Amino acid sequence: MKFLRIFAATALSFTLPLATSTAAAPPLVDSINPMIGASTSTEYGEGKTFPGAATPFGLVQLSPDTITGGDNGPGYSWEHKSIEGFSFTHLSGVGWYGDFGNFQVMPTAGPLKTERGRSGAEDGFRSRFHHETEVAKAGYYAVTLDDYKIRAEMTAAPRAGILRFTFPQAEQSRIQIDLARRVGGTSTRQSVRVVDDHTIEGWMKCPPEGGGWGNGDGHANYTVYFSAQFSKPLKKFGVWSAEIPAGWHRKREDIESDRYRKVVAAAKVINDCREMEGDHLGFFSEFATTEGEQVLVKSGVSFVSVAGARDNLRHDISGWDFDAVRQQARTLWEKAQAGVAIEGGTDAQREAFATAFYHTMIDPRAFSDVNGLYTGADGKPHQTSGFTYRTVFSGWDVYRSQYPLLTIIRPDVVNDTVNSLMQQAELSGNGYLARWEIVGVESGCMVGDPAVSLFADAYLKGIRGYDTQKSFDLCLRTVENDGRSSRGDYKKFGFVPGGISETLENAYFDYCAGRFAEALGRTSDAQRLLKRSLNYRNIYDPAVGNMHAKNRDGSWTPWKGATTEGQGCVESNPYQQGWFVPQDPRGLIDLMGADYFLKYLTEFFEKTPASFKWNEYCNHANEPVHHVPYLFAYAGKPWLGQKWARFIMDHAYGPGVKGLCGNEDVGQMSAWYVLSAIGIHPVSPVDGIYIIGSPLFEKATVRLDPNYHRGKSFTVIARHNSAEKIYIQSAKLNGKPLARAWLRYDEITAGGALELEMGAEPNKDWGAGPAQLPPSFCTALEIPR
Repeated sequence: MKFLRIFAATALSFTLPLATSTAAAPPLVDSINPMIGASTSTEYGEGKTFPGAATPFGLVQLSPDTITGGDNGPGYSWEHKSIEGFSFTHLSGVGWYGDFGNFQVMPTAGPLKTERGRSGAEDGFRSRFHHETEVAKAGYYAVTLDDYKIRAEMTAAPRAGILRFTFPQAEQSRIQIDLARRVGGTSTRQSVRVVDDHTIEGWMKCPPEGGGWGNGDGHANYTVYFSAQFSKPLKKFGVWSAEIPAGWHRKREDIESDRYRKVVAAAKVINDCREMEGDHLGFFSEFATTEGEQVLVKSGVSFVSVAGARDNLRHDISGWDFDAVRQQARTLWEKAQAGVAIEGGTDAQREAFATAFYHTMIDPRAFSDVNGLYTGADGKPHQTSGFTYRTVFSGWDVYRSQYPLLTIIRPDVVNDTVNSLMQQAELSGNGYLARWEIVGVESGCMVGDPAVSLFADAYLKGIRGYDTQKSFDLCLRTVENDGRSSRGDYKKFGFVPGGISETLENAYFDYCAGRFAEALGRTSDAQRLLKRSLNYRNIYDPAVGNMHAKNRDGSWTPWKGATTEGQGCVESNPYQQGWFVPQDPRGLIDLMGADYFLKYLTEFFEKTPASFKWNEYCNHANEPVHHVPYLFAYAGKPWLGQKWARFIMDHAYGPGVKGLCGNEDVGQMSAWYVLSAIGIHPVSPVDGIYIIGSPLFEKATVRLDPNYHRGKSFTVIARHNSAEKIYIQSAKLNGKPLARAWLRYDEITAGGALELEMGAEPNKDWGAGPAQLPPSFCTALEIPR
């Protein structure tokens, strides 16, 4: 997802080495490379991940920052040559200018500088660095700051982080903290207080007026509280305060300007200041150091209160044993990665898989403190009951692959998300489900109502630790809300005037709500919604052989060709968006004609550049096409789906910083890879049908959750699998022949084994017969057409 009005140009491709290591494979956690995707540049793939330390679904992400401003959501980009600090909160793989990046800590030496600068220590407090000195592992990051000759290390706990700095001999060493710093903008008000000779506490307010998410258009409004401790006593310390003139705007473009930066560089320095509140503050502690002396800083973080930050620090990092915290972070990742065990594959494939799995477990992050308190959408503290309150729901992206993956490997996180979004809808007063939630706010980013898919998917899969009637009522109010996603016009005309994406997505989310209603026995609601889900048929234009936007009077809009971006399509073109009928692929095949459908779909992939740079065909760098390779199974050609799924895995993903072909999008890009590498992926998540593709590994075992699933584990075995033998010859499920190229969610979570015989040539008969085609539920339900 590039977010509305933001279109990146290119991405990169990768061909994985074919040789398999003969040495014993290391634990999967040791194959994680957080540098995969860590660039905001199209040259390097624009994955926009951060390389620093985090824990699974944790509140803290302690990572280096190379830039503030621009469209640099993670705050770090590989091609940059200097680091401005290390902040405690980050987003993974987002555009729209990003947010967080709060409580930025930087070790320095020499005269105090209060502005970050542009190049290095000569013009600010930043420092140059070399990638050769960087170490990025699960839960750990380190780098040498060349300008200061300081080694910086950091690790994270779920709600706290700790940094260890190794200094050279110097009379004026320092740790300074930029309290105003925020990715894509600034905190507009801060407070800091010296509690004792080792501790400071305070907060940073981050409203939309300070930019951030969508440069303020995303409505993110939060306060970050901190309780930080220094291993070296506070003897010579102080605060700097920049006097921002009244009336100055403080959004992204403003804080990037030379005039703003000059004011910050000229900030007033107040030595021995023990407490202050202001518009642009920083805190520093100075001391002399001997060669190799280590000084540590640790902090708890909370979005509720200073007391919450203090409790989080006390609970997570009570002492000063950096290595113990680092080992604990690694252990948390090792336990999380035990959810899927793989055998076979190359070192590069293991790295790509382990890191993709890692990236799927950054969000949705914990937003509640260790005591269960969280700040709700009403801005007030609330207490959770029986779940962890979570935030960062990138709905338009993650309903496609990430949540279908989580329903298998972490259904508890799915349950948390449903509860959290229900709370957001209630406490905000909106009464409908957020499309793109961040810090309890509906940002309104993108289109459609993806939370409806998540809610229905969870309920239909038996994940029900919440008020199910209330959850359905929220879904119903969401899809019946005339003020969202042009639904007023959609219900009036049976399409959204000028909108292909909105028409198709509204139809799918109607279907999701209809399936939910059907399961609850809400017959009249189910019939109305399921019938409305067939509105996709209203914008198919046989004259152009594609979905085509209509005017309000029902006439067609001017046609500029299927590959011309826009024309009613969000971050896509009609060729890409026109395949989005996940609720009824066989109905779409009937509409287009089977021969034409297959020809048009095959050309879609054959014309895709192997580089997988942003393109007019299968643009895997963005979400609208993620289900498309699996449509071949509905046309009786699952072998073509196997071919193209493997092609995407081999070329759009890989090891190293260039290992993502587009924005990570809060776990979605990686979740597609994890599912596809295991060998399964849905087309319609809410239907619980997983198409069998081309597994990447000889064996993959998924551990199941006894609180939600009947079985203990599910294993996919791909015999004779190799880079050449990508096609399924035959299959068995739990020892019995399987003639179809799809599985039900219940079959997976019942436990057992899927055994596949792989070959270099396709078996064009397997899964191809009419009786073996995947269910297409609108057709099966015999809804009037």
